[in-house]
Amino acid sequence: MKSILLSALLLLSIHSFAQDDKDHWEAYLAQYEKGTGSTLVNMSLKEAAPMKQYPFLLTASVKINHCNTDGLPQNDEWDNLYNISDKVKAAIDAQGLSKTPGVFTYQCWRADYYYIKDTTGIRQALNAAFKKYLPDHECKVEIKPDPKWEAYLTFLYPNEETMEYITNDKVIMNLSKAGDKLTKPRLVDHWLYFKTEADRDKFVGYALGQKYKIEGKDFKKDLERPFQLHLSRTDKVDPGSISAITLELRRKAKEFNGDYDGWETFVVKD
Repeated sequence: MKSILLSALLLLSIHSFAQDDKDHWEAYLAQYEKGTGSTLVNMSLKEAAPMKQYPFLLTASVKINHCNTDGLPQNDEWDNLYNISDKVKAAIDAQGLSKTPGVFTYQCWRADYYYIKDTTGIRQALNAAFKKYLPDHECKVEIKPDPKWEAYLTFLYPNEETMEYITNDKVIMNLSKAGDKLTKPRLVDHWLYFKTEADRDKFVGYALGQKYKIEGKDFKKDLERPFQLHLSRTDKVDPGSISAITLELRRKAKEFNGDYDGWETFVVKD
């Protein structure tokens, strides 16, 4: 079970099996019962899930021969794991159409998840591929009904808190690349949008109580929520601090029929 999110993780590269123009992939780290787990998830399947024509969940797992103390692959092992995923995908594709919801790496095991139409012959095909291409790895194949796609929707797909880290990490990475050590508080700007002016005004009361400054209000007539609100406050922007702030703003905005639209700040160098 996921408990404490450690940080969002943008992998050095998302391998070729994830490079579909129609797909949007994200990667993140989270803390589970026995340690750290790494998840690469296909976000694009969310709107269509569950797909009734793919009722079976296939999990093809491979034991990682070289992992670190956290149970994750050592740096030089990632390319090998990408090759393993290629072999798994080729064996599955040869048996028919499938959907790829994600990959989970945990406790020295890497598991490729697939939703498939038919189970006929696929276990034998995968075991043959493992024997041929991965004779030095322990491998296992699990197939079970999952018509509601619970493995994808409740396990692989990030929860609200995890999504906050993923979104914020992209801004934080840009700050870090610019030389920001993320140790000093600084002015942070936030934008929100509301359905009605009354909703926005109610949120303003909450924001002022939280020591935010109202930087501006605007009306964007072409938007579903046209009443814009621009806030600012001096805060820390390390992953834990900023994600707690933005998650609270997002949740509070929903109470007033609003959407939180993100934040920005400037680089601070020591």
